[in-house]
Amino acid sequence: MSARFEPPFIQDNPSGWGPNTIPAQFRDMPYQPFSKSDRLGKVSDWTGATYQDRRYMTKYQSQYGAGGTQYAYYHEEDETSFQLVDTARATKPMYGRGRGFRGRGQFRGRWNNSFNNRQAATTNLQTLTKAQKIKERDRQRQVRKWQKQQAGRQNYHRAAPIKSRDASVMVKADWLVVEEMDFPRLGKLSLPTVAEPTDLLQCGALEYYDKIFDRVNVKNEKPLQRIDRIFHTVTTTDDPVIRKLVKTETGANVFVTDAILATLMCASRSAYSWDIVVQKIGGKVFLDKRDNTEFDLLTVSETSAEPPQEEGSNLNSPRNLGLEATFVNHNFSQQVLKSDGEKYKFDMDNPFVDADEEGEVASVAYRYRRWNLGNDLVLICRCELDAVQMGSNNEMQFVNLKALNEWDSRHSGGVDWRQKLDTQRGAVLANELKNNACKLAKWTVQSILAGADNLKFGYVTRYSVKDSSRHIILGTQQFKPIEFGQQINLNMDNAWGIVRCVLDLIMQQKDGKYLIVKDPNKQILRLYDIPDNTFESEDDSEESEEDTDAIDTPLRA
Repeated sequence: MSARFEPPFIQDNPSGWGPNTIPAQFRDMPYQPFSKSDRLGKVSDWTGATYQDRRYMTKYQSQYGAGGTQYAYYHEEDETSFQLVDTARATKPMYGRGRGFRGRGQFRGRWNNSFNNRQAATTNLQTLTKAQKIKERDRQRQVRKWQKQQAGRQNYHRAAPIKSRDASVMVKADWLVVEEMDFPRLGKLSLPTVAEPTDLLQCGALEYYDKIFDRVNVKNEKPLQRIDRIFHTVTTTDDPVIRKLVKTETGANVFVTDAILATLMCASRSAYSWDIVVQKIGGKVFLDKRDNTEFDLLTVSETSAEPPQEEGSNLNSPRNLGLEATFVNHNFSQQVLKSDGEKYKFDMDNPFVDADEEGEVASVAYRYRRWNLGNDLVLICRCELDAVQMGSNNEMQFVNLKALNEWDSRHSGGVDWRQKLDTQRGAVLANELKNNACKLAKWTVQSILAGADNLKFGYVTRYSVKDSSRHIILGTQQFKPIEFGQQINLNMDNAWGIVRCVLDLIMQQKDGKYLIVKDPNKQILRLYDIPDNTFESEDDSEESEEDTDAIDTPLRA
């Protein structure tokens, strides 16, 4: 059966073109004028504040204006019958009590009037007119805009999240973790029974410190010169003197250099990753650094709240800053010496000078010293000294020379050395202690191990912030290493405790090769058991067969 079609009711309007009567379902309903070009976006808006942004305020507004007054709800009876009773005493603001803030002209009165008007408006709850509502809405929008701008300004200097750092060595799948040591545990260790060391051998020649540099200050600055001298950074097992001592000092069973020992002692202050190779042969332990690594590069702003995070060839990338700091340190330590040729010579010559080597060797002396750590552990360490100076009673004093370098004060605590160094040297040093806690602790430990009488710091800054090749010496400062260690909260009992803890662990293992690695992003040291041929190339094995007294490649300033 087909569906039946019922035509709709059509009104006939002989005098016009639209309907002549209102349909029953639309009778008594208010009429909202509209334009066909109006956008249809929202069904209803109860608050009138859907779009806070001024750009979208009129997006869905009708061409005929608000046009919604016929839908507005008025209940005048409720408003007039309601009364707010506030018994609390109105407190006068501080600036209205006649003390503290005094505005110029009529400012104070105007401020108080507006405050009182606001109080009155709150006390007598008024119904706002449409114009007042729009004005209030605009005011709130402006306040929100100001708040947003202010928040933007505050966040401008907020520290960028610290990027995850790379490990100093790629950990292989076949390396076994022997032990994990977290820094809080290491910080509680203590070994107070370590006695004074015994000197076994002293080699090399030291130049005299030039006291003219004690008078250098910001107004009397000196440019840092480039001095082309050779610095040997020989690892433990490549040291010919240590090889002889292994045979002659039969009681000693741990061999190390001061740089490696200081890194281990100050492990709990470090943030960057580093690693130490441990070789255990016939019950004797050798702590080495790997060849061609950045172990000897100084760190810059390592312990800062905002460490440098630039990448690649950028002037202020961590690696480039490390190269710059090492370059500055080497040049400063040689520039502040007397150039008249007089030297303080030890019994033996520098063991690393090669007759075929071209160039002058830096002023350096080596002291081979022995410590007894208890528990059948006897440690021999090669320590370094940089210079000598005459004391007040004409006695010889050994000095270690180190340079603190400023790269950009805006990114390292905001302390500008050129402005503060002469008047607030303590503030400059405190800022360096905060940003370079590990580096300063290692320098202090190395000076204490070497038995240096003085540790002398040079303050070196860039000639221009954007040029890392030219530098200026702004001043020097001298400390006694043990006293300075106490100032920076360096506990040698704890330092020896860390060394003893690590050595006890290694002594429990069988002979072989191990690796101590500082985790790049966590406060943890890991001891790995690694295959014996790790880090050895074919060239190394050939070299070791041919020459038993191989010397490490020197580092030029």
